[in-house]
This record gives sequence, C-alpha cells and structure tokens, in this order.
Amino acid sequence: MNPSFEQTLVEVWRQALVENANFVELGKERYPVRMTPKRGLRQVDYVFDGNEIRGLEQNSETKSRWAQMARSGKKVMQFLSEGRYVANVVDGKVTPYGR
Repeated sequence: MNPSFEQTLVEVWRQALVENANFVELGKERYPVRMTPKRGLRQVDYVFDGNEIRGLEQNSETKSRWAQMARSGKKVMQFLSEGRYVANVVDGKVTPYGR
C-alpha cells in the first residue's frame, strides 16, 4: 500500500528533524538531508507521485507564526512544490495550504 501525501510529509519531517537523519528513506528511495548555505537549515528534496517536493526546516528568525512556533521549541518543516508552499508539519501535525 502506498502512503498518502500527508503520511509522507510526516515521515520526511520525522526523519529529518526528529531523528536528525542524514538521509530520508521513503520506500526503496534514499534522499540526502542537506544544510542550506546561509542559515544552516535542514532541507531534503524528494519525489512523491512524480512531483518534486522540498522539505525545508522553518527559519526561526522570520516573523511568521510558524517561525514563532519554531522559536518556542516546536519542530517545524515547510513543504514546497514548483516554488509554492503546499503544506507544513509542526510536531507531527500536517497543515495543508489551499490550492
């Protein structure tokens, strides 16, 4: 059975931010977790259902409510596809963005 999009988001979030893994494993595929050059945020690019998705650790220094959550100690990851934010995961809970 194939995992749903939301299950995959949580899995990427868990492996990258909670377990601090060097690679995210989705099925038989492994995707490296890299650090962004400027801020040192964790980032992972992977493919889900033929779509390229980027998971990016929330920068706690911005003014968004997600950054405020990150500053308070929550683990926050934003997910982008084709340059647009599609969802985020905070402490294992998915918030999809409108389409």
